[in-house]
Amino acid sequence: MYLSACLQHRKTHHQRVLNTMSSPAYKIAILDDYQNVAEPYFLNLKDSHPGIFEVTSFPETLPAFNLACQADQQKLVERLRPFDIISTMRERTPFPASLLRELPNLKLLLTTGERNLGIDSKAARELGIVVAGAPGRGDSGQVKPVSRIDSTTQHVWALILGITRKITQSDVAVKSGKWQIGFATGIAQKTIGLVGLGRLGGLTGFIAKTAFDMNVICWSRNLTQDAADERAQALGLEAEDFNGVKTFRVVSKEELFKSADIVSIHYILSESTRGIVGNPELSLMKNSSFLINTSRGPIVDESALLEVLKAGRIRGAAIDVFEVEPLPLHSEWRTTKWGENGASDVLLSPHMGYVEEMTLRNWYIENAENVRRWANGQSLLFQLN
Repeated sequence: MYLSACLQHRKTHHQRVLNTMSSPAYKIAILDDYQNVAEPYFLNLKDSHPGIFEVTSFPETLPAFNLACQADQQKLVERLRPFDIISTMRERTPFPASLLRELPNLKLLLTTGERNLGIDSKAARELGIVVAGAPGRGDSGQVKPVSRIDSTTQHVWALILGITRKITQSDVAVKSGKWQIGFATGIAQKTIGLVGLGRLGGLTGFIAKTAFDMNVICWSRNLTQDAADERAQALGLEAEDFNGVKTFRVVSKEELFKSADIVSIHYILSESTRGIVGNPELSLMKNSSFLINTSRGPIVDESALLEVLKAGRIRGAAIDVFEVEPLPLHSEWRTTKWGENGASDVLLSPHMGYVEEMTLRNWYIENAENVRRWANGQSLLFQLN
């Protein structure tokens, strides 16, 4: 009965505004736009539809509704409850059913990208909330030629080279009057272990093989050698070399963590993959090895990883994703003491794998266009529910 009432309320309100266009403005909230990219596109929409839209931007993220204490939950609800339309950055503020039910005014929920696992699309549909994504084509509406080596894959290799070549430590040393502070670690012909061999894992393996002549081993729960061979061939590689050595060699999880000089995570986060890399796996790693995570923070047991790094049990880690984002100011990650007193080297970036300017601008162009289409009763660019 509650869901039915919510659905009827949303449909009635939407139709009333479309019929009269003189009702109170739609209230639009822009969430989690750290770089303040989105606001101009929504303000243009406001200017072209006088009196219809009211735009408010919230660049800072509040704690997630389903993970926070009661006070934080209430703070998030109070922020979002007034709004008819919310534009959110994918996987920054989650929208579970429990939050959606607290937002009776919400009619259109926009996300960047083509999917957002943080939104309960089924619950949104039941509540009469339209969910729409942004495929990233921008104002032309046409797919732009894109290199297959995407933004995240580039960031993977920036982190690998940054941590193994001691780039950040050397930068700080030179700027503070010092010179060489230690040895870089060569990666040519070393072994990289890929936890997951999907699109991003495959591309990471492709670069490892072609640019650095690395041995590539891989594991995921359902990965077969035949599937790995097909992935290699789809990337333009031979399935094996003239000695019969597989280009992407499938191994057990244990062998991967024991053998790899670099372990790179490329798994999708779900309840079944949360904590899939924990103390048992980390304890198998060589003390000369590196861990790279550009996938999702909770895939790795963060407490276990912090203990390994503080104890210096591996050479280093380069991390782009965290259990809680943005990192709290009191987070153990936020220290400049990594690499000192026996601790491992640590290179951090603030979930930058996909944060390229043109990508974000195209997403927000499309989000604003979806608002215009929705208000005019037209089909949306990329409806998700």
